[in-house]
Amino acid sequence: MTALTLTRGDRRYVADLSDPLSIAMPLDFGGVQPNHFGAPAATARALEDGRWIGDVRAGGSVNCEQLVLVPHCNGTHTECVGHLTTDRLAVHEVLRGGLFLARLVTVRPAPLGATAETPDADAAADEPVVTRAALAAALAALPGEADALVLRTLPNDASKLGRRYEGNAPAAYLTAEAADFLVALDVQHVVVDLPSLDRAHDGGRLVAHRAFWGLPDGARRAHEAVRRDATVTELAWIAPTIHDGWYLLDLQVPAFLSDAVPSRPLLYPARHDG
Repeated sequence: MTALTLTRGDRRYVADLSDPLSIAMPLDFGGVQPNHFGAPAATARALEDGRWIGDVRAGGSVNCEQLVLVPHCNGTHTECVGHLTTDRLAVHEVLRGGLFLARLVTVRPAPLGATAETPDADAAADEPVVTRAALAAALAALPGEADALVLRTLPNDASKLGRRYEGNAPAAYLTAEAADFLVALDVQHVVVDLPSLDRAHDGGRLVAHRAFWGLPDGARRAHEAVRRDATVTELAWIAPTIHDGWYLLDLQVPAFLSDAVPSRPLLYPARHDG
């Protein structure tokens, strides 16, 4: 066991760095994969120049593939406020790396009509939402401060690895109050197993995204975001074998100059040690 001891406020945690838990969806370019917003499937093909092919199975000397994907829609990805701004801000410019103390919680979305929280203007009463009340109840079992929140929603089964999210509201999403609650907790990095923090078709309002990044309604410049360094990771896969609790979160991203990139969030189990 490789252990790391850290202190947050008056609480101490010990994390096991020897056995990281990946919560990224494996992206199978030739098989079943998740899909959101009607984007084309992610694909891979061997590079060819007419005389040579980058596929050992076809007689090539090496494997050399061209990958085509839409990070926002084809699997686990991390995004920054550049998702909503005219500035071409890249994830790796705001996410410098490091380990973040995180809480992992599981919630069951509720029908919007059964809550007292603010509905999206186009929402139907039966749409599932993650509410502030549900988050508060789940987090009450893990008192303390954290830099990050990992959110798993129920039901949680392996069908998420290949689910097609189609329609106006194909999955649960956060209410405005839930997003505001994350900000109040000073959560800098949120990881969800949902395709989006917001309703798929919401008229471009993106209330939860804007609240989380502190970007006022109508604002289009990155410098207007109060929480410019915050990140959102969507379409994670948090297996049922990974328990609610404390972790260190390692958000691994490539240095692409893009507002969203495929990512590999890793969790290192941590325990409260006084």
